[in-house]
Amino acid sequence: MMCGGRGTRLDTKVEKPLFRIGGVPMVGRVVGALEDSAVERIIAATSPNAPETQSCLDVPCIETPGEGYVADLDAALNDDQLSQPVLTVAIDLPLLDGEIVDRVLDRHSGGSLSVLVPASLKRELGVSDDTTFESGNREVAPTGINVVGDGPDDAWLTWDRRVAVNVNTLADARVAEQWL
Repeated sequence: MMCGGRGTRLDTKVEKPLFRIGGVPMVGRVVGALEDSAVERIIAATSPNAPETQSCLDVPCIETPGEGYVADLDAALNDDQLSQPVLTVAIDLPLLDGEIVDRVLDRHSGGSLSVLVPASLKRELGVSDDTTFESGNREVAPTGINVVGDGPDDAWLTWDRRVAVNVNTLADARVAEQWL
């Protein structure tokens, strides 16, 4: 579980993982979703960017450098506590639940799995779509939930709003609260 980002786009004094959606910190919502899934072990990747978050967690933590998502993910994946394949989840997915996590795990058939949504779905929902790219003649966006493993890369394109709503801005937070 990746929970060490600065959350600068969220424009709040609260650390992003501790930002409340429907009265519950986003990190608590993601931990709950993982606990309600077939995931065997939950480990949080934290950083100096979110010092209060680590003290609020009741799961093992891996300290990352806080140099951005990719660098922090690389640091976490190189930690002795983890062995591949690893389900990675960003804490900014407050609509996540155990059922969709299990669907991701079921779609994984070895190697790595990127979970994508159509960029048009994010726009239709009214949430930010800062990172998009072309895949199979369709503009898609990463969701923040993936499986990292050895072997070939695969992608799963889903229209499920539970993985399409990443909270990066206050406007995104309002959309998430509408769907709770």
